[in-house]
Amino acid sequence: MIKRRPIHFPGPGTMRLSPTHSLDDDKLKEECGVFGVFGHADGAALTALGLHALQHRGQEAAGIVTYDGNQFHAHRNMGYVGDNFGSKEIIQRLPGASAIGHVRYSTTGKTVLRNIQPLFSEFAFGGLAIGHNGNLTNARGLRQKLVRRGCLFQSTTDTEVINHLVATSRAPNVIDRVTDALLQVEGAYSLVAMTADALIGTRDPHGVRPLVLGQLDGGHVLASESCALDIIGAEFVRDVERGEVIVIDASGVRSYHPFNHTPSRFCIFEYVYFSRPDSVVEGSSVYDARKNIGAELARESPVKADLVVPVPDSGVPAAIGFAAESGISFDLGIIRNHYVGRTFIEPGDSIRHLGVKLKHNANRANIEGKRVVLVDDSIVRGTTSKKIVEMVRNAGAKEVHMRIASPPTAHPCFYGIDTPEREKLLAANMSVEEMVEFICVDSLAFLSIDGLYRAMGEKGRDGECPQYCDACFTDDYPIATSDHDGGESSQQLSLLAELT
Repeated sequence: MIKRRPIHFPGPGTMRLSPTHSLDDDKLKEECGVFGVFGHADGAALTALGLHALQHRGQEAAGIVTYDGNQFHAHRNMGYVGDNFGSKEIIQRLPGASAIGHVRYSTTGKTVLRNIQPLFSEFAFGGLAIGHNGNLTNARGLRQKLVRRGCLFQSTTDTEVINHLVATSRAPNVIDRVTDALLQVEGAYSLVAMTADALIGTRDPHGVRPLVLGQLDGGHVLASESCALDIIGAEFVRDVERGEVIVIDASGVRSYHPFNHTPSRFCIFEYVYFSRPDSVVEGSSVYDARKNIGAELARESPVKADLVVPVPDSGVPAAIGFAAESGISFDLGIIRNHYVGRTFIEPGDSIRHLGVKLKHNANRANIEGKRVVLVDDSIVRGTTSKKIVEMVRNAGAKEVHMRIASPPTAHPCFYGIDTPEREKLLAANMSVEEMVEFICVDSLAFLSIDGLYRAMGEKGRDGECPQYCDACFTDDYPIATSDHDGGESSQQLSLLAELT
């Protein structure tokens, strides 16, 4: 635990914040969410509901492709699921008992209409729609080879690389073609695909990204998280295994394991932040995991305080665990307004500092005169934490201590999380002592990497064979990052800019 020396804090009129900025803008961005239905007459409606439950995984765009036994239908657009699929007319234009859907936050490719998934293509064997959560770390190199072979790309997303690998495969059937394509890619992925006859689901050999199988009224469902099964009343069957290819068709569910066996490296940040707290992933409750993380944080970094306050909303379960373990009272010292979108009015400079209160406001009655522990899931650039601390101090907090329910995020993710470049990650450029000064807190402590593993039921992090992918904390990348070797930018791929 690092403490800071007393300094003078700025007054409430000194903070400058873009009117479109919220306290969420400094979070790591969710990757994407996928959903698929086979054998249910309400395919599109169920998929829209499933995507709504997965909205936290991507808010830039949403798409659904269906098959009605005769032809494929598609609707894709920018914006939220409810804005695009909330009308009966749209759903009626997507008939069929088979459907797949996708919510997108772009980690690769620009935010434009042609990059919205699921991608659909016509092949010699018929139509194929693909939705993908994750990031292919050799997509740039593969794309360059495919372009030289004469392939014409219509989007800038790495998912289209899979389409062209399927098209150029000489395997005898579509399942073997998809498998052949996936054997050529590197990276992390959970993928749903749909043909005229089947729904296909698969995870990469390390199982970095989640995918679950469910059942509903005799039909089958694939989804990124179990919360998407809950919203439609589907029964959870099991997690799709790492390296498994599931094929669902009229004959039932078949399972293949075409990849070499590799150790599990599920993304530990799914527990820390990404997955919804009401989901169960890899057999563990996300909510319980976050409470355990908070309790472990309290054991590692105790502090004398009057109040534990979560940074909404993702810090709430960890703060509950911290409060229960420490015996310090829990309260909502920051209130979130859930009815403000990404943009709002464009105020002049004289009131621009009020922008932070569009989504969050300190609960002065609860925190004035108190020693406050702020619990958050992570620190990325640090700009959010600085604004939160200033807000709480301006509301009269006597002391502000910050506890972070994860280790310092010091390395970029290449597996489907939109991480800033390393030079923009606060923990990559400052010591904890320097972060204390920058954020203006009385003390700051992060959960240790061993503490994070203990909270997940492990004895600690085994350096030889860790259970999870924790590269953003440890720089231990379990999958080759071919497109980023040789000093290339740590940003996620933007293929349109890279390939000329």
